[in-house]
Amino acid sequence: MAIYVIDDHPLMRDAIVMLLRRVRPGSEVVELSQLSDLERAVAQRGEPEILCLDLKLPDTVGISGVRVLKATYPNVPLAVISATPASDVEEWCREAGADAYIEKSTPANEIAATLRALLQPEGTGAEGEEGEGTPETKLTKRQRQLIVMLDEGLSNRDIAERLGISEHTVKVHLWRLFRRLGVKSRTQTLHYARVNGMLTS
Repeated sequence: MAIYVIDDHPLMRDAIVMLLRRVRPGSEVVELSQLSDLERAVAQRGEPEILCLDLKLPDTVGISGVRVLKATYPNVPLAVISATPASDVEEWCREAGADAYIEKSTPANEIAATLRALLQPEGTGAEGEEGEGTPETKLTKRQRQLIVMLDEGLSNRDIAERLGISEHTVKVHLWRLFRRLGVKSRTQTLHYARVNGMLTS
């Protein structure tokens, strides 16, 4: 297993690699400058544990790189780390399958926290133990907490303050929750939760 960082800006790539080596000491981190080099690198260095992708690469257009990676590695966490403002493309990236969208201007400690959350398997550590139910609806303790807080109308910032984590990490947990339930929004999550008796009111 290896961690892959795909970014054609050498300084930014180096910075991300340094963060990843702090977050996951001892892991092999592979640096690539374009998406087309990934297949050969995986054959030589091993399957990806996590993928970090810049949107603007010599061989991608828009969110095409996100779609390619999720089609090839649907179960591998994917973090998009881009200079493009989140308000412009974050939603598109999420719908294409990205697990996190991080602006390059984000403080290093927040980037590190988000990557750490992505590298942590669902159902362990801060996520909590898996709950009861069918495989499709089995939720972690953290995911059940999130549903309650969404029902309270809390914003990502409010949730982050209550849980003592960054807003980026909140987004990671929310996106995992959406994917687990097969929904795309807070509203759909709450509707699903009410229909399936996950909320008492």
